[in-house]
This record gives sequence, C-alpha cells and structure tokens, in this order.
Amino acid sequence: MRKQSIPVLCCVAATFLFASCQKNGAQKEEVKPGVSAEVLAQIKDNGFSTDNVVKTEDGYLVEGDILLTADQLKVKVVSPVLRVAKTEQYRTNLLVTALPRVIKIKVTNLGTAFITGTDTAIARYNRLGLRFTFQRITSGTPDITIKGFNQGPSGGYITLGSSGFPTSAGNPYGTIKMNTNQYAYGSNPNVLYVGSVIQHEIGHCIGMRHTDYMDRSYSCGGSAVNEGDGGVGAVFIPGTPSGPDANSWMLACSNGGNRTFNANDIIALNYLYH
Repeated sequence: MRKQSIPVLCCVAATFLFASCQKNGAQKEEVKPGVSAEVLAQIKDNGFSTDNVVKTEDGYLVEGDILLTADQLKVKVVSPVLRVAKTEQYRTNLLVTALPRVIKIKVTNLGTAFITGTDTAIARYNRLGLRFTFQRITSGTPDITIKGFNQGPSGGYITLGSSGFPTSAGNPYGTIKMNTNQYAYGSNPNVLYVGSVIQHEIGHCIGMRHTDYMDRSYSCGGSAVNEGDGGVGAVFIPGTPSGPDANSWMLACSNGGNRTFNANDIIALNYLYH
C-alpha cells in the first residue's frame, strides 16, 4: 500500500492521499533493473500490471504493494475473478484452504500503534464469522509475521506496506511489511489508519485483489489504468451493485484515513470463506 505525497493533493501528516498503488499518470512500462522479459511475461500472464515492477529480496513487487515470489509466478492461474461491480473486481490468485482454521499473526519489532492496529484489523475480520479466525500471538510460530522496513518517498509516493498472496499449499502469505519511515505514518501514527492498512494487506494474504483493478483511476485519479485480469474469467456475485461502489477496503488507493469493509466487501468475503 502506498500514499501519494504530491502537494496539490495533500500536505504532510494531515491530508495525504494514501494509495495502495504505484504512481499514476504515465502508462509507459518502466522496466526496473533485475526484472527480465521472462519475468514480466509471467507477471502479465498472472494478471498483474507490468508497470513499475520492483525486484526485492523476496520476489517482485507489483501494483505498489503485492509481492509475487518466483515460485508463484510459475503457477498456472486457474482461480476466478470475482466481479463485485462493473468497475470493481476481486481476483483470487490462490485461496487459503484447510478450513476452518485459526491464522496466527505475530508483530515483531514494531511500536504500539502497529500492535494496536493489528488488533483492530483482526477484530474486524473476526466479527464477520468467516471459516477462519485471526489470533495475534506473542510467542510461538505465526502464520503471518508483521515486521518493519524503512524506505523514504520516491517519485511522489511512499510505500506504506506490502504483502503477497496465499501459497500453493493453501496457506496465507507469511509476511506483511510496514514502513517505519517518518514520512509514512508520522511520529504519532493514527491507530485506525494503521489498522486499515494492515487490514488491506491481510486481504492480499488471504487472496484478495484490488477492488478496482479494472480501472485504478476510480480510487487513484489520473488516467484509467487496467491492472490486467490474466484472462481467467469472472464470477458475478449476486446482490452486488451494477455500478461503482466507494470505500471498499481493497480499493487500489485509499482515502488516507480509517477504512474498513463495506457491504459488498462482506458479500465477497462470505462468497469465498463463509
């Protein structure tokens, strides 16, 4: 997840437009060092944007906050795109299986706001009565570890957090990274905002795609950008709207504050995990 720091849209620590996407505007593909043509082709085949791909120690960061490992890129995508509205879709690359189950989360070497934010996100998921529950632990082996990294702004944006999709074995993605740089959350982080970012990253860990991946300009502004659907089809979810639906917890760009599940998010989660 990213936030935009362009002055026309925001001011530091007050009215940033926070985004879970790369910088919008230029649609020209930018190939980063260490990203081969073969990897870009795999990313595209898996249904993700090849703009601004960043190679990391864990794999490849796409669409601002989604980490794809080399092994995941080799897996043939067969899971559905879930259509929530004409301009909103969730795509599940892989899902969490072996349900019901308890998914354990540990926060390591992060401050109180991140711990409390994690508890906030966990409570929001657990209230839905899904076939999994989350539990924060302080010892033992977690399924998801939340840890910090420090990275300043770049190109008008700063990365707030990142995560990935479930493994081929049906386990949630194991790491959420939260930015501890002073320009990410400030010296006194807002717990509800931190919790909303963690809630979004957990969404990726259990297989959720950006809601408006068909048209990122819906939440991010700028030119319309389609992140790509990978040609894997779509499954309509009954009861969801036929037009745009604001405030989803998985929108590509957030409002910079507290954001949780809306009614259609709950329909989508129930469709997958109830």
